Amino acid sequence: MAWIYLLIAGCLEIGWAIGLKYTDGWSRFWPSVLTLVTMIASFYCLALAVKEIPIGTGYAIWTGIGAVGTATLGILLFAEPVSAMRIACIALIVAGIVGLKLA
Repeated sequence: MAWIYLLIAGCLEIGWAIGLKYTDGWSRFWPSVLTLVTMIASFYCLALAVKEIPIGTGYAIWTGIGAVGTATLGILLFAEPVSAMRIACIALIVAGIVGLKLA
């Protein structure tokens, strides 16, 4: 169950990171509320996950999921630049996540 909590926490991290863009510097009420709720839920799921998963592994995977997901959605939603280097770096993060899961 801990790995499921960690996956949910990572997905929620993507949600709040993308939500930050929509808060417009915390000046828009509903996007700000939703972003804060998503942050709290993400941290809560992370806390549940690291009860069983080592903190170094859990935190690294949580941030990795968030980084890969946010970078990917930035490309898809906000037309952020796509380059071979950027894709290679995302692939390295994914490799690190897989490596930590297997270790």
